[in-house]
Amino acid sequence: MRLIDEQYMRHPEFGYPRMTDWLRDEGHEANHKRVARLMRRMGIQAITPGPHTSKPAPGHKIYPYLLRGVDIERVGQVWSTDITYIPMRHGFMYLSAVIDWYSRYVLAWELSNTLESLFCVAALERALSQGMVPEVFNTDQGSQFTSEAFTSVLLGKEIAISMDGRGRALDNVFIERFWWTLKYEEIYPKDYADGRSLHHGLGNYFGYYNHERKHSALDKRTPGEVFLGGSVKI
Repeated sequence: MRLIDEQYMRHPEFGYPRMTDWLRDEGHEANHKRVARLMRRMGIQAITPGPHTSKPAPGHKIYPYLLRGVDIERVGQVWSTDITYIPMRHGFMYLSAVIDWYSRYVLAWELSNTLESLFCVAALERALSQGMVPEVFNTDQGSQFTSEAFTSVLLGKEIAISMDGRGRALDNVFIERFWWTLKYEEIYPKDYADGRSLHHGLGNYFGYYNHERKHSALDKRTPGEVFLGGSVKI
């Protein structure tokens, strides 16, 4: 599963047929059915439109994408969230994080061993507990984010809900870039043994990312500097 995750981070356009072909080319035994099952378990699919794109749960309301052509000009204008698969030496977990688009600041994060919505709601509530309310909150159309448990928190705060178009990963590009950074700087090199060490390591990494790691897109400032009052043109 880690091999699939690493290749998916390099090529998110890969669905299970191309992933199966790549694994075979690398000398691994693989068949389409098993690779498809593993990718579903990991919560990943090709970003291109088609039968493998993310689908909401039946009956869940889908909100329109509100951010096409919108300039991101200030902290708190847009927040977003997503889920990513985190491989460990023994098993795996799922990570949900909330990020401010303008500053790239990670406001909150939660780990879970299932893809149920509760840990996503917990991350959202933790982010909102810091005293700021975003104008727009963007997610994909996954069932965790279309659930009433999640959307009711946003509606209760009168936050505009925006959802990516199906198969359009670039609609949530800031957090997609963040997952790539996190995995190649922290997850893959550390090869965490278990959930306890992963949780501790992520806590350290997010502190470093927010307050020490400078971004060229932020005029060589940290996300924390910008989020806590800086100004930079993006």
